[in-house]
Amino acid sequence: MIILEQNLVPKNPKKKSEDGIVVTDDFIAVIDGSTSKTDKRYSYFKSNGRYAMQLIGKYIRKAPKGISCHDFCIGVSRQINKHYKEADIPRLIEHPEERLTASAVVYSRLNREIWMIGDCQCMVGGTFYDNPKPYEQELAEHRAQIINEGAEPREHYLVNDTARQQIIPQMLEAMKQQNITYSVIDGFRIPEQYVRIITLDFQPWEIVLASDGYPFLCHTLQESEEKLAWQRENDPLNIGEFKATKAFTAGNNSFDDRSYIRFKV
Repeated sequence: MIILEQNLVPKNPKKKSEDGIVVTDDFIAVIDGSTSKTDKRYSYFKSNGRYAMQLIGKYIRKAPKGISCHDFCIGVSRQINKHYKEADIPRLIEHPEERLTASAVVYSRLNREIWMIGDCQCMVGGTFYDNPKPYEQELAEHRAQIINEGAEPREHYLVNDTARQQIIPQMLEAMKQQNITYSVIDGFRIPEQYVRIITLDFQPWEIVLASDGYPFLCHTLQESEEKLAWQRENDPLNIGEFKATKAFTAGNNSFDDRSYIRFKV
């Protein structure tokens, strides 16, 4: 595995990223920790998304080099689950929105497979793959409708995205389906029918792994960054061709943390 380029940028320059990139002799991964939407916290020193990302990164660094996707899903879920208090488990079963949650896209060198668990994206030899949450686009459409039909000037939402605040209850409701109708890493059983596996043959391949902080994933980092800059310039609210559940908030680097790694195998 030959690393060609990589990039990791937090959305807020004053906070640490909830995205992470892991590179070992046997795995390359991009991990996207989910931003908390409740007041439940597991660490005094870091956000739930960053905590989940770091726990998953730690597991990947110690994982057996030939581990299967099935065993990875079991093992990484246990890694998260052991950081819950036993007394909290019944509540976490009923309230998935309070769990430590992340998505990850992982390349396994020995298996020559890419595992997509949750909302992440990749390119293999120029072919794009993703694994989006089933409700994300619907909520993004609803947010766009709120802005388009609202009385507030557009600039208002770049400072105080009240349209996002209005869809938070729907987001929390949709999260009750995590690891039921879609996959994430959250310490509970991952339904593997929602894990996307891309198997490579033994010819050379160029691969890009990225988080969903890149709205238009391209073959190179420069192209991907240029597309992101175009989006910020032309549609900072993310309500046009590309719709998202959040905007390019004033003062932030972007609308989301972003991570990108391109490599050859």
